[in-house]
Amino acid sequence: MSFLSYTESVDRLLSLDTGRVRVEKVALPDALGRMLAEHIVADEDYPRHPTASMDGYAIVAADQSQGAIALSRSDNPAGSDGREAVRSGMAVKTFTGAKMPEGADTLIPIENVTVENGAIRIDTPVREGFSVRPVGESYFEGEILIPAGTAIGYAEIGVMAGLNRVMIPVARRPRVGVLSTGSEILDLGERERTDSQIRSSNNYTLAALAQSAGAEVVQLGTAEDDRQSITAAFENALECSDIVVSTGGVSVGDYDFVKDVVPALGATVIFKGVRMKPGQHVMVAQRGNQFILALPGFAYSSTVTFILYALPLIRKMLGRDPGHTIVEATLAEPFNKRSNKSEFTTCNLRLSEGKYLVDFEEKKAASSAVLTNMLDNAALMITDESDGPLDAGTVVRVIRLDRL
Repeated sequence: MSFLSYTESVDRLLSLDTGRVRVEKVALPDALGRMLAEHIVADEDYPRHPTASMDGYAIVAADQSQGAIALSRSDNPAGSDGREAVRSGMAVKTFTGAKMPEGADTLIPIENVTVENGAIRIDTPVREGFSVRPVGESYFEGEILIPAGTAIGYAEIGVMAGLNRVMIPVARRPRVGVLSTGSEILDLGERERTDSQIRSSNNYTLAALAQSAGAEVVQLGTAEDDRQSITAAFENALECSDIVVSTGGVSVGDYDFVKDVVPALGATVIFKGVRMKPGQHVMVAQRGNQFILALPGFAYSSTVTFILYALPLIRKMLGRDPGHTIVEATLAEPFNKRSNKSEFTTCNLRLSEGKYLVDFEEKKAASSAVLTNMLDNAALMITDESDGPLDAGTVVRVIRLDRL
C-alpha cells in the first residue's frame, strides 16, 4: 500500500470542489452563531445628521466668549424633528440621541453651565464640535460592515438590528452523518453483554466537534462488523448527509470492511493511508457532491483525524478559511519523536512573556486510544517526517484547539 505524506493529503483535501456555499435566510434572532453568507453593506450614512452624544445645550461655539446665551423655551428631546434652528446668541436644551438643531455646531454639557433668568452662563467652555456625532460617524452608505464568512456574534446581531435587517443570509449548515462501526461497540445506556465490549464515545466526540464548527449532525448509530451491515449503514448515511464520517473498519484486518464498501458504493477514493501518527489508515472519498471520511476506531486517532480532515471540509462548505489556527511555540522540555511519520502530539500551550511555550506535563505517551490527553485545553504539536528527537528550546508548530 502506498501512503501519502500528510502535506500531500491536505493538498488533495483542500483541492476538492465543495461547490458554492449554499445560502438560506433565517430570522435575525436565529442567526447567532451562523456563518454570514453575503456582505452586510450600509444602505445609508449613520448617523444621517449631526446628533447629540450627551445631554446639554446646543450652541454656536463662538458664543462661549459672551457673558450669557439666551435659552430657548422649547426643548429638543431624542426623536424630535429638531426644527428649531439655533442662531448666534441662542441655546436649545438638547438631549442624548437628538438631532442637532440647524445652526448649532457644539453641545455644551449641562454640568458646564449655570442657568439663570432664561439664559445660560458658560462656566467651563468646550471645543467646537464637542459631544456632536458627525454624519457617518458609525458608517457611511456603501461601506461593508460585516464581510461574508463572519461568524455572527452579539455585535453582528446588534449592527444588523440597527440596519433593520429582519432576515439574514447565512450559509446552510453542512449535514454531517456520524457512524460508528464495530461489533464490540455499546451505545450509551446499553447493557454490557461481555467484558470485551466498549462504550461508544467516538460518535459523540465527533458530533460535538462538528457542531462546534457550525455543522448539523445526524447520529447514525453503530454498524456490526460485517459487509452487509456496513453497506446498509453507508447507504443510509448517504441518503441524509453531505459528509459521512465513520470510525473503525479502515485498517487491514479481516473485519475491516469499510475500505472495500466505500468504493463499491460508487465513491472515488481521494486518498487512503497517510504517513502520520495517529491515524495512518484514514480514507477520504467523494461521491458526487458528497464526501466520505473513514477514520480509525481508536478514540484519540479518530478525534485527531477529524480535526485535521473533517473540519477543513466543513469550513469550506460554510465559506470559511479551511486552515487551522497554527502558532509557533518553543519547547520547554525535550521531545522524543517516536516514528518517522508526521506526528500530532497533545501538549500544553501557554503564553509566557509574549512567547508561546509547549510542555507535556500530565500528557501520557500512550496508545492512540487515550482521549483524556485532550482534556485541559490541550493543543496539537506538529512534527514532520524528517524530524527526530527535539531539544528544549526548539521552535515547533502547534494547532490551537481552542480556536476550531
